[in-house]
Amino acid sequence: MRTTFTLLRDGRRAVRQGPAALADRQRERLATMVDFARARSPYYRELYRSLPERVEHPALLPVTRKEDLMARFDDWVTDPEATLEGVRDFIADPARVGEPFLGKYLVSTTSGTTGHRGVFLLDDQAAAVVRALSLRAARRTLTPSLAARMLVHGMRSAHIVATSGHLAANAVIARSRASGRLHARGSRVLSVHSPLPELVDQLNKYRPVLLGGYAAVIALLAGEQLAGRLRIAPAVVSLVAEGLSDREHRRVSSAFGAHVVNTYACNESLALGYGCRFGWLHTHSDWLILEPVDADHRPVPPGQESFTVLLTTLGRWAQPILRYDLGDSVLWRPDPCPCGDPLPAVRVRGRAADLLSFPRRDGGTARIVPMAFETLLESLPDIDRFQIVQTTSTTLRVRIRPAAGADQDRLWSAVRTGLTALLTDHGTDRVRIERAHEPPEQSPGGKYRVVIPCP
Repeated sequence: MRTTFTLLRDGRRAVRQGPAALADRQRERLATMVDFARARSPYYRELYRSLPERVEHPALLPVTRKEDLMARFDDWVTDPEATLEGVRDFIADPARVGEPFLGKYLVSTTSGTTGHRGVFLLDDQAAAVVRALSLRAARRTLTPSLAARMLVHGMRSAHIVATSGHLAANAVIARSRASGRLHARGSRVLSVHSPLPELVDQLNKYRPVLLGGYAAVIALLAGEQLAGRLRIAPAVVSLVAEGLSDREHRRVSSAFGAHVVNTYACNESLALGYGCRFGWLHTHSDWLILEPVDADHRPVPPGQESFTVLLTTLGRWAQPILRYDLGDSVLWRPDPCPCGDPLPAVRVRGRAADLLSFPRRDGGTARIVPMAFETLLESLPDIDRFQIVQTTSTTLRVRIRPAAGADQDRLWSAVRTGLTALLTDHGTDRVRIERAHEPPEQSPGGKYRVVIPCP
């Protein structure tokens, strides 16, 4: 197995050598991954039975989707010991977050933008690739003085993430802590479900040198910092790329007086890309392939927004992700980025995080990020697909497609109880929660939005 250091050294060399070297690695790794998937995954063996012996271009591969892969989970994975029944039993216990499944896999779950729950396994070699890419990104986005300041303060960091169950950020941080890694020793995890005043109080007490989290939450905290209620001085603010406007991005930087770093990641690829000072995200093209496509999965030219993007990861062996419909709308930069980074540059258009606003009982306004609702419902069993629509400032309409055999009345009771508790925690108890009879609906373009704020 290649070590993180070896992978990091190779990654730096590839960037120095330029686009041709990056493309060579991409072609070779794609051919190797397709061979491996055909040999070890019954699902891919069947799917690729008519393909050429050697595949060096992703366009030769059929498109895959999360719901199709999850339906064939036991055939999809390359380890016959890793079964869906076994991993479901494992994730049913929240106390095991970050613990290795079968002694060798990090497990993370998500519903993503489609409303379908996914279960993902990260093998040790894939984890080494993620660490190497993350270190390369840090080297290209942080100055030596910033890195030194973070080390002087013991890498004290606060991460505002979804903390319910085995969701990716929560699982990764828990695993890092258990492994005793330096960057995790001083880390604190705060829940995205927490009311804003509670987050402010915790951050004022902890005073992190690195503040990370969903961009929409950090934008809310920037408002608290400008108002004087939040009083912290982080050296670095790390945002998950959710589509903050340039104006909001500048506001966050000004509020904290910090170096702001954008990151692009998902469960399927924990290190997709990192931001540069010109507002572009540079993707790790030596270890992944992104294909911007239209609704019929035809290529979209650089400079034009895509309907979705197909992801191929070249360093994930337990659960190969090959030409996978990620659901993000991206814009590929058609010319070299002025920052000088040779890695491809994109902007993500499909992760705009609209806040939901509700009247508080004290006369103020409660603002809640969609992620709080998404993670709440995805933690409930027996939901195949869901959609929450804010029809008015005081009404939520919940569309649910239950799993086969689910007790629908019991499921609805759990949904209503959970949503009521979430709203009450945020100081609003005047919201009507409606049980919709219609199923979750697609947009005219064919996509599902899990949470739809009031227009």
